[in-house]
Amino acid sequence: MQKKILLASLGACVLSGSTALAADLLPPPPPPPPPYTWTGVYVGGQIGYAWGAGTFDSTGFDPFTHSFISGTLDNNPNGVLGGAHIGAQYQFNQWVFGLEGSVDGTSLTNTALAAFPVAFGGSTLTAQTSAEVEGSIRGKFGFAWDRLLIYATGGVAFGDFSTDFLLSAPNFHPPFFASTNTSSTRVGWTVGGGIQYALTNYWWVFAEYRFTDFGSLHDNVVASGLPVGAFLNGNRQLEQNQVQVGFSYRFDLTPPPPPLVAKY
Repeated sequence: MQKKILLASLGACVLSGSTALAADLLPPPPPPPPPYTWTGVYVGGQIGYAWGAGTFDSTGFDPFTHSFISGTLDNNPNGVLGGAHIGAQYQFNQWVFGLEGSVDGTSLTNTALAAFPVAFGGSTLTAQTSAEVEGSIRGKFGFAWDRLLIYATGGVAFGDFSTDFLLSAPNFHPPFFASTNTSSTRVGWTVGGGIQYALTNYWWVFAEYRFTDFGSLHDNVVASGLPVGAFLNGNRQLEQNQVQVGFSYRFDLTPPPPPLVAKY
């Protein structure tokens, strides 16, 4: 009887030792993946739609009829815009701070017409406005829920604007058609917000809205071609709304973890 008990005890010890040895030989479980971070330098592209929200006020004088010219033209160019951006972000807890620069080519254009029934025997002013290149340098401030980021953005904006003017007076004696072109690079401010979602550790997509104010621009509408003593000037408010979507690629600048060294 004692011999059976001794053999059973010895078998239990051998079994438990074998189990412990097998557990020691198994590889350790992999560590949990680190939480997603928005920290890093990134580049990407965007495309969207923009529309203006300003006016063009024209003033002038016709010395022949002694009439003053006054009119307001619709100055709301609209069109597609798209380009590229580069930026950097840093995440602290759930707060994200960043700086981003972007540049866009645009198809924004607008043609406006104003009629002056008295001046120069009845005349019309046509203004065709376009904006070819726009850009901005903006700060970003956001709040992250893992792979979702909601942010506000704002900073300096710049844009190139060009306008072709044509003043037509077919009933004047003699009839005339005076035209000119004005172009200017304007610097203003922009503000807005958006949402980003990380599809992978390195790629994210975003949607954004911004309002931009480029200030006002004073134009000598028709510098040449007018009769002697006549003048025509204009003042434009350059404001813009835009919505856009895009993608970004984040470069992983964190150093790789040190290699594991086996200990015996």
